[in-house]
Amino acid sequence: MIKTRREFLKKAGVTTVAAAGATTLAAPAVHAAGRPIKWRLQTYAGAPLAAHVIKPSIDMFNKAANGEMEIELYYADQLVPTGELFRAMQRGTIDAVQSDDDSIAAPVDVSVFGGYFPFASRYSLDVPVLFEHYGLREIWEEAYDEVENVKWLSAGSWDPCNFVTVDPIRSLADLKGKRIFTFPTAGKFLARFGVVPVTLPWEDIEVAIQTGELDGIAWAGATEGYTVGWADVTNYYLTNNISGAWAGSYFVNEERWNELPEHLQTLYKLCIDQSHYYRQHWYWWGEAHYRTSGGKLELTTIPEQEWATIEKAANEFWDEIAEKGERNARVVKILRDYQQTMKNAGAPYRYG
Repeated sequence: MIKTRREFLKKAGVTTVAAAGATTLAAPAVHAAGRPIKWRLQTYAGAPLAAHVIKPSIDMFNKAANGEMEIELYYADQLVPTGELFRAMQRGTIDAVQSDDDSIAAPVDVSVFGGYFPFASRYSLDVPVLFEHYGLREIWEEAYDEVENVKWLSAGSWDPCNFVTVDPIRSLADLKGKRIFTFPTAGKFLARFGVVPVTLPWEDIEVAIQTGELDGIAWAGATEGYTVGWADVTNYYLTNNISGAWAGSYFVNEERWNELPEHLQTLYKLCIDQSHYYRQHWYWWGEAHYRTSGGKLELTTIPEQEWATIEKAANEFWDEIAEKGERNARVVKILRDYQQTMKNAGAPYRYG
């Protein structure tokens, strides 16, 4: 099925997508007078998760656009495999994307910091603070200005990266050999501790756990684990995490963006901000709620002294990434300066 989709996309042919209603996969023409502008936006998230991380904001946009524009929302791998989203958007096959830079293979050096860059954040508020007050926004804009026909608009935070597994993890030794669904950069880092990173379509994860193809997930926190059904097929939740928040972004095809009148561009940005805000309180609520009241997953913890081994390895990993280029080095310096500031500020920014 994926192969068929790819062939259609390469030819910019016409097909239908049952779950979203009949539509064309050819690049849309500039809207005719009196007709609404039509966009296709694909998110990284499957339908149960997208119902929280993006659908409310898109529904708001479509209502507020008052007939001038309509965004059709598609879920993980529905039109294009996630790893091909960037190129499809660049070609204009789709108009916009919500994902992290890492998962969509964005051809920029900073893509390694998208998703879960190990220990880059401790809390969800760290991500917007880093982008809006420590200079990451300017660096991301600089990087994507070098890429043809794609515009990066905004980054926000999602949930932390915890292990949700079939068998318990109570020590670093328990990580060895575990086949784990995770993000590209997170997988490269975790492989140093014996984890076997696995990449599969989002919709296949639950079945892969049930059949034993996967031992668990390092793709989300408790909120997503319960919301999308993964808590129904796993047994344990490791309270240690390798990142306090996933960093995801909104991207658009630049030609489509430039065709929009200024008031619709502004409306779209406002709805992105609404999505960022919704996730801040939804995840913050959910992580505590499901840990204490979920009832399906037993909590386990790797002792702090042992977990410090992973934190030390992350620091070395940062050095390796910084050596890959001047822009990456700037990002790593910002992350280190931020960490030191938070440590110096003390509670509630950092404890201990």
